[in-house]
Amino acid sequence: MQAGKITTRSSHAFYRTGFIAAFGAVSALVLAGCADSPTGPRSPASSSGVLKSFNSSAATTLGRAARFAALGASTVTCTVGGSNNGDVGVSPGTSITGFNPDCTLTGALHSADDAAAAGQADAAHAYGALSAEPCDQTFGAVQELAGLTLHPGVYCFPTSAQITGGTLTLSGAGPYVFKVGTTFITFTGSSMVLSDGASCDQVFWLVGSSSTLGGPVTGNIIAYTSIGLDPYATLAGRALALNAAVTMSGSNVISACS
Repeated sequence: MQAGKITTRSSHAFYRTGFIAAFGAVSALVLAGCADSPTGPRSPASSSGVLKSFNSSAATTLGRAARFAALGASTVTCTVGGSNNGDVGVSPGTSITGFNPDCTLTGALHSADDAAAAGQADAAHAYGALSAEPCDQTFGAVQELAGLTLHPGVYCFPTSAQITGGTLTLSGAGPYVFKVGTTFITFTGSSMVLSDGASCDQVFWLVGSSSTLGGPVTGNIIAYTSIGLDPYATLAGRALALNAAVTMSGSNVISACS
């Protein structure tokens, strides 16, 4: 999408309303991408569509949303010693609470301004574009990711994905796209490791409803509804909620990778 300037909140509302109407229930779009996909792994180079154009950086993929560590639609809340390395924004809502002194911020606050509206528009566009990518591998319902080693590609989960304990390893340079139909949840004691050139800048979690993080996560999360971080959970990436809140509940750290 061309990064044209959005000058009013009304123009953002028109764009965002049109986008949501066009895609309907975004979780259905995610599942549609899985339905006709092969069940075995395929080389990412053979993927058709937009994935080839997202091999550079999150800035290319996310556009004006890339400046944000946390971006919500209704509210962004931070409590008890959390920190954000990057901007924090909300649109079309206006409520951002807890920053300075409770939580520290390396960046700026954007409450229902042009920057937040543009970020939401580009996050929604990235969600739709990445959701259209065909699946390289489709998993079963309520997929446990701990113990797996995955390589660059598009991975689809018809319902939910979780890391309850143990380690998910991403190995190799290139884009990783995780299309989760409903929820993405991690638990205390879980972890993620990136190796052999994998970069958080090229990891994208598309969540059809909401994500709750209890353990450390790497990558850029775009959730259709909300994103919540349990106490002490960390995110090396971005928390972008298209329709509801981003909530940091205590001593969380979000660091926007680049």
